[in-house]
Amino acid sequence: MNFKFAIINILICTTVLFSQPEVREKLTLQQAEATALANHPRIAGALNRAEAAAQIPIEIRADAMPTVSANFTGAAALDRSRIAAGGLNNPIIYDRIAAGFTLTQVITDFGRNRDLADSARLRADSLKQLTEVARGDIVVMVDRAFYAVLRAQARLSVAEKTLAARQLVNERVSVLVKNSLRSTLDLSFAAVNVAEAKILIEAERNELQGTEAVLWAAMGITDQKQYELVDDVTVDAISGDQKTMLQQAIAQRPELATLRLEGTAAGQFAKAESHLGMPVITAIGTMGVMPVHAVEMRGTFAAAGVNVNVPIFNGHIYSARKTEASLQLRAAQNRLKDAELQVVRDVRLAYLNALSAYQRVGLTAQLQEQAVLALDLAQARYDLGLSTIVELSQAHLSVTNAELAGASARYEYLGRRADLRYQLGANR
Repeated sequence: MNFKFAIINILICTTVLFSQPEVREKLTLQQAEATALANHPRIAGALNRAEAAAQIPIEIRADAMPTVSANFTGAAALDRSRIAAGGLNNPIIYDRIAAGFTLTQVITDFGRNRDLADSARLRADSLKQLTEVARGDIVVMVDRAFYAVLRAQARLSVAEKTLAARQLVNERVSVLVKNSLRSTLDLSFAAVNVAEAKILIEAERNELQGTEAVLWAAMGITDQKQYELVDDVTVDAISGDQKTMLQQAIAQRPELATLRLEGTAAGQFAKAESHLGMPVITAIGTMGVMPVHAVEMRGTFAAAGVNVNVPIFNGHIYSARKTEASLQLRAAQNRLKDAELQVVRDVRLAYLNALSAYQRVGLTAQLQEQAVLALDLAQARYDLGLSTIVELSQAHLSVTNAELAGASARYEYLGRRADLRYQLGANR
């Protein structure tokens, strides 16, 4: 007998164990943002481009640094051989084996190399700002997707409660029909309402799955792990006035910082191009030994010299490059002005949208209260036989629509507020 009881207990424990619901890991908005910033390839790609651009100033400055090269030469020639074709000179070639070093150093190019390096450095800094742009884009994308999932969950909950309420009405009407207190038409209307509620659940469940897929992609993850989203965000009113917000956006938006740096870089490049007509003075030195050589040559050699390269005429290419650089500078300045106008427009629109969404939160709450009151009255009238099932169905539909609107309004406002924060440059 004890053995039978033990078997029964094991079966009961096993059933309870396997019937426990799946435990989902909780996920807050801050955790979702941190995961996206750590995993999303768009941010990594922007960082790679910025790091690559940081090497360009080093490459440019290398032209002004000393260059040392080692040379090893061996030659054999016929007696009294000279190079007679292929050039204006005819040097003598001697048998020799030699090794030496050559040093080349630019003495001055009147600042052109420095200006080019500064321009490249500023462009690299602008790419760093583009990394901040990518971070802001990812954060607002995660925020929107996070609130969309919460919105879909709230709407699905409303749909499930609607189904439960309509099934209850259907059961009550069924009892009334069996007692010949209501017609079968009422039962048909109640059944239709139940079917509509089931369709609503399927639509909201599909919407939830779609928004979850968008959130996982925004977070930069590909697994199908399920999370329980934590709704710990409060619905607070927008603080601050438009003038302050516009000033904040102009100062903080990384896109504008990028364009400012690009404009400064264009100015430095134009300055460098203005030095194209200046001379370039270069010093050259070489020395080495010839352990094997003809008797006409010495066993060691050394020489030094200075070369001055003065451009005189090159088909007006330098003047064209100067004009091009100047026009590119003006274009960069106009791009900045255009971007500032767009930022002002976007901030104003985001502010108005967020303000309107916040007002809808309060209005939908009032709508829900009135819809519930109307449903109670309609239910009471139907129970007393003073109204039809059509009036009761309409009241149920009004409650459902009001609750769906309330669920949407809250998270729409949170999404609009996230958009406003993005337009202000405050979510990087």
